[in-house]
Amino acid sequence: MSDPRHQFVVEPGTKVDLSSIDPRDTGHLRDKDSARAQLEKDAAAIDELQERLFAERQHALLIILQGMDTSGKDGTVRAVFQATSPVGVTVTAFSRPTEAELAHDFLWRVHKACPPRGTIGIFNRSQYEDVLVGRVRKLAPAKVIEHRYNQINAFEDLIASSTKVLKFMLHISKEEQGERLRARLEEPQKHWKFDPGDLADRSMWSDYMQAYEQVLSRCSTEVAPWYVIPSDRKWARNAIVASIVRRTLEDMDPQYPEPRWDPRQFEVD
Repeated sequence: MSDPRHQFVVEPGTKVDLSSIDPRDTGHLRDKDSARAQLEKDAAAIDELQERLFAERQHALLIILQGMDTSGKDGTVRAVFQATSPVGVTVTAFSRPTEAELAHDFLWRVHKACPPRGTIGIFNRSQYEDVLVGRVRKLAPAKVIEHRYNQINAFEDLIASSTKVLKFMLHISKEEQGERLRARLEEPQKHWKFDPGDLADRSMWSDYMQAYEQVLSRCSTEVAPWYVIPSDRKWARNAIVASIVRRTLEDMDPQYPEPRWDPRQFEVD
């Protein structure tokens, strides 16, 4: 599989038009079977690289997953990190802020959840909710929302000295979301996934697409790039994200540390 980072990255300074990006695109993947086979290889490699990252404890990797409801944030985590030891990996799901969180600046709860050196942190939703939901539902004045783009960029630049940031927008079509929501209503084992509030967000689809275009255009930077991942086909989504995560970890090139003692000096009876 060729490097998908070149195909799906949002180049800094470019203006994004999501209507021009096909949510059913599979990139250079040939078919479902070969994609799943590649995913297995990448998942195993991610596990080995994560162990080296944990042993080295010099850098961290932060993975941000954003997308409309049913875009597959949970499914992506399960697939990409299927082989990864839970030691050294954390997943944080950001929901409605608590009273304590609302008493601080909007980045306070996010900074607390950032992964320490040696670990991989995964955000299921993130600080970007404050310029997505916040903008669409007018939870803050437009002037405040406007300032937040630069504040987020500055925050990600701040942590970049020790943390590599990958940001994935899981891009699904409104038609595919409709099918997935209907499945949640029709299949009893999926009822727990359905939230009536999802329908309210769905009714504001075009507003959310405009909000995402602003985020992608204004907050894809050299230190924290955005990738728009076509997500109508789950198998393609998972394989593309896994490939990008693996290649990023390979570029980070974590190494097992040299011991501060000579193993030849010891014996185990």
